[in-house]
Amino acid sequence: MKAFVLEYGELKIKEMEAPVAGKGEVVVALRVAGLNRRDLYIPNRMGSDKEALILGSDGAGIVEAIGEGLKRFKIGDEVIINPSLRWFDNSDAPPAAFDLLGMPDHGTFAEKIALSEEQLEKKPASLSWEEAGVLALSGLTGYRALFTKGQLKEGDTVFIPGAGSGVATYLIAFAKNVGAKVIVTSRSEEKRKLAKALGADVTLDTNSDWQKELANEMIDLVIESVGRATFNRSLGVLKKGGRIVAFGATTEDTIDFDLRHFFYGQYQLFGTTMGSRDELRALLIHIEKYNLHPVIDRTYTLEQAQQAFDFLIDGKQFGKIAIQIES
Repeated sequence: MKAFVLEYGELKIKEMEAPVAGKGEVVVALRVAGLNRRDLYIPNRMGSDKEALILGSDGAGIVEAIGEGLKRFKIGDEVIINPSLRWFDNSDAPPAAFDLLGMPDHGTFAEKIALSEEQLEKKPASLSWEEAGVLALSGLTGYRALFTKGQLKEGDTVFIPGAGSGVATYLIAFAKNVGAKVIVTSRSEEKRKLAKALGADVTLDTNSDWQKELANEMIDLVIESVGRATFNRSLGVLKKGGRIVAFGATTEDTIDFDLRHFFYGQYQLFGTTMGSRDELRALLIHIEKYNLHPVIDRTYTLEQAQQAFDFLIDGKQFGKIAIQIES
């Protein structure tokens, strides 16, 4: 089968052996996979001395083969893949067995994948293949950050630096669905316009004076994924006693902040990454309840996967990037 792999430090299309359904496993013929920023980091993390690894964490497709004795799905069922491996029950932190699909296990940038039946969920009928294929990783990350950790509720105000990422587009939609006020930032005027069209109430230039611009706002929650470049600025606009949830660091990981200011302000800081199967199922219910559709910037074919990587590296996207495996 055809796959997009990292092999001895090189990204390329390669013919790989088609998977078979082992005990407890299902083979899914993939229709669409989703590209995530995580995929960009794997070449540096993996090094240049490893045999071919199929990249990709997100995907959706059709059940093609089922291991003996399994009953949750039947051949022909349309499914999405849960990339949050072996984290089933909602908990404060993932279990020790948790990992993400796509390293060290083979991922979704291939015509087929075999994985545990427990990692599959029914594809929402309201979603296209493209929408379903880009859903799980970013959607689940945003859902847990906003609701499980952030405890966002109707009437709250949430501040989201960086409006163009896939997770940010989910955050905007989720927050508006439950009646929250949404404030976002971006350096790009075009992305600010798109965020506004998606439902953001206030859009700011990243380079503006946030404290001055938001002097009359009471921000209950900040969702931070940028890291050092924005963390202290985000903390500076949060109301005393407010919550800040961090799930990423697209700039530098290490930050300095004034601890005395932090504890005098009674701020609450939470870390999060991905989420449990319980939360993914809650996300799927949310999608159906509010008829939510993921924002897709553009779609590439599997043969164009390197172009998709290059586009994401440039950071010009608004929403998700889909990779069509099979039409």
